[in-house]
Amino acid sequence: MPRASLAGHRASAPRADSVLHGAVRYAPVTSLWLAAMLAGAVLGATLAFSWTGLALFLASTATVLLFGHSLGSHRKLIHDSYRCPLWLEYLLVYLGVLVGLGGPLGLLRQHELRDYAQRLPACHPYLRHGGGFWRDAWWQLHCRLELDHSPRIRIEARIAHDRFYRFLERTWMLQQLPWAIALYLWGGWGLACWGVCARVSAGVLGHWLIGYFAHNHGQRHFHVDGAAVQGHNIRLASLLTMGECWHNNHHAYPGSARLGLLPGEWDPGWWVLLLWRRMGLVSDLRLPQDLAPRPELRPWHQQNSY
Repeated sequence: MPRASLAGHRASAPRADSVLHGAVRYAPVTSLWLAAMLAGAVLGATLAFSWTGLALFLASTATVLLFGHSLGSHRKLIHDSYRCPLWLEYLLVYLGVLVGLGGPLGLLRQHELRDYAQRLPACHPYLRHGGGFWRDAWWQLHCRLELDHSPRIRIEARIAHDRFYRFLERTWMLQQLPWAIALYLWGGWGLACWGVCARVSAGVLGHWLIGYFAHNHGQRHFHVDGAAVQGHNIRLASLLTMGECWHNNHHAYPGSARLGLLPGEWDPGWWVLLLWRRMGLVSDLRLPQDLAPRPELRPWHQQNSY
């Protein structure tokens, strides 16, 4: 049982079954948010298609996924795997909010609950993407999990009390509005749909798809003894996910700033961090050898999991 790695975890619970029992309930705000974005994306693609709109969609989606989700929300805010000036951290986390998944504090709590649950011997199927493809799509995109005995999640004061993060948490949906207005003024409803609705739809759906496959199918280098879930690497998605597809590596070394650990494992987020380090923007990039030893971690010799 991977208790050693949970000693300093943000989540804790007195009951061993705290993440096992609960009900999945419809979340109307989350569901309607995605439905509205998908409707706008379809309208933009069918009624207002333009090559400018498509280019805007591709560029803006890549920007928020790389700088926002991967470098800002995940590698910095959640795992603090490198150091950077506060202004850069704020910018990256703001871009992470533009992905459309939620506010920074809510995303942090969701991540910590799921990470904590997956390290235990058993957890609810919602937390391990274990309900099958279509059920998991419904659960993750339109519902929320209400545990009977939810773990306590402690977020450090530097983040929990930060006024900027609290502001983003309250207004994360509204953060799309200035961009929608600017794009409408630039090129009409078509660009607003492509640059906001289609981008958010791709970010939300892509995040769920990678989450599902990265916890069920793919290559593995490492095994975490006693864990309910093993991460999987999805090699073909390295560029699309900005390196976030190396999820087996991430389960093994969650605090590493580098996710693609072996030769040929492309990791655009790591490439940017190396560039920024040369520019003096970031420092103290944490790697697997910098992290505390994990006795529950061992090599996985089979290259494909079943």
